[in-house]
Amino acid sequence: MHWQTHTVFNQPIPLKNSNLFLSDRPLCEAVMREGAAWDAELLASLGQQLGAAESLELGRLANANPPELLRYDTTGERLDDVRFHPAWHLLMQGLCANRVHNLAWEEEARVGAFVARAARFVLHAQVESGTLCPITMTFAATPLLQQALPMPFHDWLKPLLSDRYDPHLAPGNQKRGLLVGMGMTEKQGGTDVLSNTTRAEKSGDEYRLVGHKWFFSVPQSDAHLVLAQAKGGLSCFFVPRFLPDGQRNGVRLERLKDKLGNRSNASSEAEFCDASGWLLGEEGDGVRQILKMGGLTRFDCALGSHGLMRRAFSVALYHAHRRQAFGKNLVDQPLMRHVLSRMALELEGQTAMLFRLARAWDSRRNEQEVLFARLFTPVAKFAVCKGGIPFVAEAMEVLGGIGYCEESELPRLYREMPVNSIWEGSGNVMCLDVLRVLGKQPGIVDVLSDDFAAVKGQDRHFDRAWRQLQQRLRRPDEAQGREITQLLWRLGTGAQMLRHASPPMAQAWCQMMLDTRGTSLISEQVQNDLLLRATGAAN
Repeated sequence: MHWQTHTVFNQPIPLKNSNLFLSDRPLCEAVMREGAAWDAELLASLGQQLGAAESLELGRLANANPPELLRYDTTGERLDDVRFHPAWHLLMQGLCANRVHNLAWEEEARVGAFVARAARFVLHAQVESGTLCPITMTFAATPLLQQALPMPFHDWLKPLLSDRYDPHLAPGNQKRGLLVGMGMTEKQGGTDVLSNTTRAEKSGDEYRLVGHKWFFSVPQSDAHLVLAQAKGGLSCFFVPRFLPDGQRNGVRLERLKDKLGNRSNASSEAEFCDASGWLLGEEGDGVRQILKMGGLTRFDCALGSHGLMRRAFSVALYHAHRRQAFGKNLVDQPLMRHVLSRMALELEGQTAMLFRLARAWDSRRNEQEVLFARLFTPVAKFAVCKGGIPFVAEAMEVLGGIGYCEESELPRLYREMPVNSIWEGSGNVMCLDVLRVLGKQPGIVDVLSDDFAAVKGQDRHFDRAWRQLQQRLRRPDEAQGREITQLLWRLGTGAQMLRHASPPMAQAWCQMMLDTRGTSLISEQVQNDLLLRATGAAN
């Protein structure tokens, strides 16, 4: 006997086969405005490819099948390798083919290459985030290595700048593409890298490293940049996986981390057993060398969180357009429409500010732009990465119970969010860095004044908040570091909205983010504009 208990209806099919670029009107506009219009055609093609069901399935598979540590081969020899699901390799192949790991560093890089690369990064983040870790570290390490690659490894420059992904376990000079990781933190120190105990003793042209790393990121990389204590102090070393003679280096992988999220990506603990390393810069100069890369990796954290937020919102908005409750589509229910509009408005501001920041990174010969990037990179990392966690939780609520179940993308996105807030410096570290810039960088307040003067008088909430910040900056208090950093983010973003958004939308943003009296309502017209733009439709 066949029993049919019910018919399934009013259950939208998952969001698939959308164009992640063309459906994001604020992103399209930011790319054009900030100097990368030349990349729009490729971005549209990439958006279509990444939004396809097949790409989204690769992201799911890579996380459902995490990497496996292979410490020994079949003969009992040390192997210290990592095995990945094929989905990981396909995703990495796409990232490298699209030059997300090196687009801005090629010799003839076009103006706007940093902006174009940021857009490609955001699109990939919406599909799978773990693969972005090796891409980010390679991107950050490459400009340093272009200047200071040790002599025995000069033939690495070409594969570092290639568009190939080569996962083979082989010496770097035999590979078509290379990845570079980092090893900084130890059990006793974490952020306090000056307490590192790993030792480095000079032996001819190289150093011998003995010690450990509590977090040794992307252990399958062809080399790592490692902090260790030399005679002259904490120093930075280039530690290859294979030595110039083809022998394995003395780096032992102890285990892979069992993480909350970021499951597709291998993070390890490692020990150095007389590992060979080559000094980068001078002895005692390790922190300064690492900080050259820190800004780049921190900016990627903000971009990655923004991409996750955009995908979570897209899933929620799509669901709201197709799910009915009490006789109306969810998107037509006044309270739900207001929630979705606030989320869309937050993303509008983020997109404008992050791509303004990308342009600053692209203008490395302009002193004011360098200062702008130096200040607003830790500001962006703090505000975007920390704000992303409740944002994705809000998106889950739009779907209700199904948004909390693993059949949905949203649980994976939610688990992924905290890593960007923690990695490369947690929230307090970012705020301390912001205070350091404000206190030690001459002319930084002038940069802010020049930037905000252009929009002075356009919105009373903005003007009042700028006066409040100026008062706090006269005698900045470390205990207020978070409030100062958050206010900097809101003012920097508000200035971009007042410059580039429609006046009603810009004023709605300023009221939502800068009005201290409480929650403000968004007009019906602005709600309509926001939700249209969030699906790619022009006003």
